[in-house]
Amino acid sequence: MAEQKRLGYRVVGTIKSVKGTCSAGHKEGDKLELSAHDTAGLCGFLYHDVYPYLLMLQFGGSFPAEWGDQDVITLECMDKWNLVTIELRRTRE
Repeated sequence: MAEQKRLGYRVVGTIKSVKGTCSAGHKEGDKLELSAHDTAGLCGFLYHDVYPYLLMLQFGGSFPAEWGDQDVITLECMDKWNLVTIELRRTRE
């Protein structure tokens, strides 16, 4: 497969915590470089939940200043029994 040029900003997802057992095998501390075209191995359910925020970060949007850091958001998996928490961070490189 041909290597694609990165579009927009780099977005890194860091698994911050796992309550219970993640069925996709995600572990606290895992880092994944995500994009609109690459799930980087992130569980489909969690990718579905983070996708709108990922697109916004990747293509230059920002969160309201009242939320804190405009380049970072923390989100949770829909499986509340085996809750995975992920932080998305845009890097400006």
